[in-house]
Amino acid sequence: MVPGHEVVGEVVEVGPEVSKHRVGDVVGVGVIVGCCRECRPCKANVEQYCNKRIWSYNDVYTDGQPTQGGFASTMVVDQKFVVPIPAGLAPEQAAPLLCAGVTVYSPLKHFGLTAPGLRGGILGLGGVGHMGVKVAKAMGHHVTVISSSSRKRAEAMDELGADAYLVSSDAEAMAAAADSLDYIIDTVPVHHPLEPYLALLRLDGKHVLLGVVGEPLSFVAPMVMLGRKAVTGSFIGSVDETAELLRFCVDKGLTSQIEVVKMGYVNEALERLERNDVRYRFVVDVVGSNIEEAAGAPAN
Repeated sequence: MVPGHEVVGEVVEVGPEVSKHRVGDVVGVGVIVGCCRECRPCKANVEQYCNKRIWSYNDVYTDGQPTQGGFASTMVVDQKFVVPIPAGLAPEQAAPLLCAGVTVYSPLKHFGLTAPGLRGGILGLGGVGHMGVKVAKAMGHHVTVISSSSRKRAEAMDELGADAYLVSSDAEAMAAAADSLDYIIDTVPVHHPLEPYLALLRLDGKHVLLGVVGEPLSFVAPMVMLGRKAVTGSFIGSVDETAELLRFCVDKGLTSQIEVVKMGYVNEALERLERNDVRYRFVVDVVGSNIEEAAGAPAN
């Protein structure tokens, strides 16, 4: 499998029926490059929920050919799934917004959590979580980062601008924070208990699952019944929401925290990712890596 699903580049050629983009445009492509266009989600322009969605990598396109992502010199994409990168947003800054950014923006918008003054929690401070802090703060929310240890306290508050930091293993602090949040954006990708976090929600609070967890999550029914709380989920965002987020970031001066690397550094970057040694997204400079020259060079 060759991945690469937050892709930014320049249009070098367009087909005769393309009307949305021109040669020379700087554009982006996210996780989805195809859908059926007939189902209810497709007609509602939330094509990420189409049961026949086509992933930008490790999938099979309508012509029977494999999709091979954006770690490449070129990529051919249907214009529907291509978004313009607005002026004022650097390509390397735009890339993480095409998945991590829109993954937190979409549920905040869909569930009516965009009004200034809301109190939100971001559970997990990684690639998606750090964008959650930034987007929520840009919307005018009071943001609490929730983590299993105090290790990331300084970066959460000093670098990302979170208003509070809550260590989930601190029973006294968790009890003091009960009934204080309007929502929790849960980015944790491994099995974890929900009840300690549901207790943090106010009446009608929402716990939004974004982490892909392969095991059942559980809680006792009164945890949600007695506060009319909701446990729900969300999956990336639509093409329209992605374009909207990019404009939002330009308007708010919002950027992601990244480290740009070349293709030759990818193995080391993956090892650092395993050690959680990245703040908060690696961006691969494919053009600057001269991959075509490297591919034509003799093997050592």
